[in-house]
Amino acid sequence: MEPQLNQEVINTAAAHDGPIETDAVIIGAGPVGLFQVFELGLLEIKAHIIDALAYPGGQPVELYPDKPIYDIPAIPVCTGQELTDALLKQIEPFGATFHLGQTVSTVQKQDDGRFFVETSKGTRFLTKTIFIAGGVGAFEPRTLKVDGLDKYDGSQLFYRVKNPADFAGKNLVIVGGGDSALDWALNFVNEGPNKAESVILIHRRDGFKAAPASVARMKELCDAYEMQFIVGQVTGFDEKDGRLTGAKVTGADGVTRVVPLDMLLVFFGLSPKLGPIADWGLQIERKQLVVDTEKFSTNIPGIFAVGDINTYPGKKKLILSGFHECALAAFGAAPLIFPEKGKIHLQYTTTSPKLHKVLGVESPVFD
Repeated sequence: MEPQLNQEVINTAAAHDGPIETDAVIIGAGPVGLFQVFELGLLEIKAHIIDALAYPGGQPVELYPDKPIYDIPAIPVCTGQELTDALLKQIEPFGATFHLGQTVSTVQKQDDGRFFVETSKGTRFLTKTIFIAGGVGAFEPRTLKVDGLDKYDGSQLFYRVKNPADFAGKNLVIVGGGDSALDWALNFVNEGPNKAESVILIHRRDGFKAAPASVARMKELCDAYEMQFIVGQVTGFDEKDGRLTGAKVTGADGVTRVVPLDMLLVFFGLSPKLGPIADWGLQIERKQLVVDTEKFSTNIPGIFAVGDINTYPGKKKLILSGFHECALAAFGAAPLIFPEKGKIHLQYTTTSPKLHKVLGVESPVFD
């Protein structure tokens, strides 16, 4: 079940002969990539945005669309889906064009200073600037390494939860010790339409990389016999008539026990993969793109990196940090796009008639 988005605010690409000539291409349609559209739009820079997913929203929509986010300024709480919908509404005046379900395969600097960009679907661009907002890259879930288990991927083995209702009334085995594993275990134990028949949590040790309150709640539910927690690792599986019937769990005592199940959910975190980005000549440090903190430019002028994919002294991987980076990256790109304008002055959306016109709103009259 894919996220439900307001299609009226998404401009999808039409058929086009030859490269699309544009001022800016944004790679990544997560929250930071979407806000980059806004910051560029205020400077009257139109953008095309590319994402591997079939819908905008990035990691928050793909991995936890219903999970609450508490650290977006002025929004006490919102889900990943609500944040995405709000950002799409906010950038509506700027008419960004989305190219979804495709990845960027080629980036080449041209003699005229522009960049030739091509995607996996053959969409081509000639652009003055590129903004890489790819989160942790082409993120892929870390998989459970058990020979032969992958044949159940998508039917009884899952690395993410897209539709919680699919797991209602099932006997679930959840593997992992982070926030995702604990959050979903608690979700499926709680009374409600998505309540599972049973939940067994498996982690290789008794310590967790999860919120202490979630760990405490999990232990309370175990004490009340509403769920189980087993220390051990999944080392094999049982099957019958082409169905996965149980996980073989080897405990710290070396004994292997079979845990019956209907569904196996594994949350080992994400493995960032830069993919083709690693071949574009950009300075990379620990799978992240090195940028300055003046305009968040990479070592190649005209290519900027914002959000979790970049690194610099003091970097914090927060959505709000990415929003700040978008503003400075837009101002850093403007002289490349409009060299004739000279210095680009900061204006405020509260008081600038020019920005009000760009946003399509009426200028307020102050007494």
